[in-house]
Amino acid sequence: MAQEKTRPFLDHGAIGLLAPASVAFLFAGAGFMLLPLGVVAVTSFLPSDGLMGDTGWTWQNYHQAWLQGNFLLAFANSTLVALVVTGGQIVTSALAGYALARLHFRGRQALLLIILATLVIPFQMLAIPIFLVLKWGHLINTYGALILPTIANGFGIFLLKQYFQTIPVELEEAAAIDGANRLQILWRVMFPLARPALVTLFLFTFIGEWNDLFKPLVFTTRPELQTVQLALAEFQEQFTSSWSLLMAAVVIATLPVILLFLVGQRQFIRGIATTGLKN
Repeated sequence: MAQEKTRPFLDHGAIGLLAPASVAFLFAGAGFMLLPLGVVAVTSFLPSDGLMGDTGWTWQNYHQAWLQGNFLLAFANSTLVALVVTGGQIVTSALAGYALARLHFRGRQALLLIILATLVIPFQMLAIPIFLVLKWGHLINTYGALILPTIANGFGIFLLKQYFQTIPVELEEAAAIDGANRLQILWRVMFPLARPALVTLFLFTFIGEWNDLFKPLVFTTRPELQTVQLALAEFQEQFTSSWSLLMAAVVIATLPVILLFLVGQRQFIRGIATTGLKN
């Protein structure tokens, strides 16, 4: 008896009809999501009275917002904090993730569950204990108060642990035969192969630290430690009636992370798509 051929769920004609509709739906969704950003960008170029009139577009709002918001110092502080925290998370996540992915020791699964449990606890619930620890260490109103509370993160550990498991063990065995130790294997073998996951962690961490308002607001009071989001919040209180200046300040604070994401989006998508897939 001849085996009956299974009929595909969708034939080529149906797929051809769905493709343009899917593209149109995606473009409509993207336009809907980008509409607020477009309104912010257009408003930032309007004159200070909020009406175009005869003066047309103007760049003066950006110059005025940059100077009055003291964004130069805020950019320097946010860049320093974001880079140090991101570097710390990459190092700690790589070491812990590699240990959980490759080393076999008692209590490994329990330790992984504890790390995952930290992801469900909001950072705001830990503010008082962290504040007391920072006060005990005389770190309030220092860069340490902005860096140390998030120098390690359970998400980064889990992300790299899952990605390291997708890398064949034979590559590590070959490096070990050549005389490489664990740290050399991690640096020379695992790190280059895990670049998509590392870029993903870098983007997540850097953007999260750049947009963080909670730590600067709770752990610091010195003006010289002001970050971008804190400067933007204070700028909003001063210029609530000037929408053009406020939107220009929003664009100034948002543009660096948008450019950073556009530069690393390919590795970001690859890192998210391949994390957790075993060979």
